[in-house]
Order: sequence, then C-alpha cells, then structure tokens
Amino acid sequence: MTLLDKALVPAGLAEDLARLERALDRAGALTRAERLTRLSPQQPAGDAQRRQAVEQRSRDWSQVRPEWGLAGNAAFVAAPRSRTAHLSLEGRTFLHEYDWRQDEGFEVLKLIMTAPMVVANWINLQYYGSVVDPEHLGAGNKVLHNVVGGRIGVLEGNGGDLRIGLAWQSLHDGRDWVHEPLRLSVFIEAPQAAMDQVLRDHASVTDLVDNGWLHLFRIDPGGGIYRRTSQGRWAAAD
Repeated sequence: MTLLDKALVPAGLAEDLARLERALDRAGALTRAERLTRLSPQQPAGDAQRRQAVEQRSRDWSQVRPEWGLAGNAAFVAAPRSRTAHLSLEGRTFLHEYDWRQDEGFEVLKLIMTAPMVVANWINLQYYGSVVDPEHLGAGNKVLHNVVGGRIGVLEGNGGDLRIGLAWQSLHDGRDWVHEPLRLSVFIEAPQAAMDQVLRDHASVTDLVDNGWLHLFRIDPGGGIYRRTSQGRWAAAD
C-alpha cells in the first residue's frame, strides 16, 4: 500500500503516521508470504524477494493468473478484533473492527449491515455462481476475452452473449478449483434488538437473510452465537 499526500499530515500526527506505515509494511509482508504459497511452488527467501516476485507477476502480461483476488472468501466478521486476533482465517474473511458499545444510536451497525455486508455478499455470490455454473454465470477463458463498448462487458471470442461472471483463471489453477462455493456467513457482535431493528427498516437486507442468500449470525455480548432463521427468529448455533 502507498500512502498519498503525506506532506499534508499535521506535524503532531507524524508519529502516528510512522506507526501506520510500519504496520502496513508488516501486513504487506505477511500477505505476500501467504499469497505466494498459492501462486508459486518455490517461496522466495526474504521479504524483498517476495515483494519483487509479487510486483513482477502483477506486471507480466503473459501471466494468466497474476493473483487470486478474493477467491476463497467465505465469511464476514464485524466485531472487536479480539474476537479473531488469535485465529488463522487464511485470507478467507472480510474483517471489520466494530464495538457496539461505542456505537451511539447504532448508526454504524446500520451502515455495516446495509453497505459492506451487502457488497461482501455480492462478491461472494459472484464467485459462488461462477463456480457452480461457469457456463452461464462465469466469464470463460480470459485469454479469449474481447472487451465490448469499453465498459459494457466482455465476449469470449468474437460472438455469443456477454459474459457476466469471473474468468476461469480466477477460479481454477489448471488442476483444481481454488474457490469453494459457499454462501457468505456473516458474524456480527451486537445486541439482538439493534440488529432486528436494522432488518425491519431495510427490507432488501432482510430478503438476503431470510431467503438464504447469506447466513447471518449474532455474537452475543455474553459469548453465545445465534443464527437468524428463515422464520425471522434467532436460534442457538450448533
């Protein structure tokens, strides 16, 4: 990650900026090490070599699989980081730091459930559909793609229908699938009444949950986990 306009940061925040840059560098090093195990059979020895390998791969136009994007995505968590800090989520989870105790009026909760949770579901369903029905919901072989109208879509080859999903190379490594088609599991730590209110106020979000397009779980502040059922109730998760 590259931070822009650093010269505009007030002098009083210089230490915070430096701490952020160090944290981003560490996160980048860990991410490169994890990603390269899936991209390359031979892992470079140091972070400088891993950085070079990632950057070189991303610029290589002959590389049909420069990276795996969000392949493998399976869950979305909105809770204090302490809930997941001890877990290895293997890059399969969208994480949001959220503490309902600091959310006056639950405006942040409403934002989470109506925006990033929905976007994560779009991403998840695109991967899901592209794997379970690649002929109709995928995009075929990207080596054969022809862009239509600049931004309208792509054709595979010189004819046929517009392809609407993900390319084969984003889903398959040549030997096996790299994405397991699962409906998104969403875990949110918040009071039940607050989550129910968001669902009552936003029918489109309720439709996603009650019709099974995603699985919604509530992490109770006391520690229990409850699943939202298709009948609009909460049941203790197994």
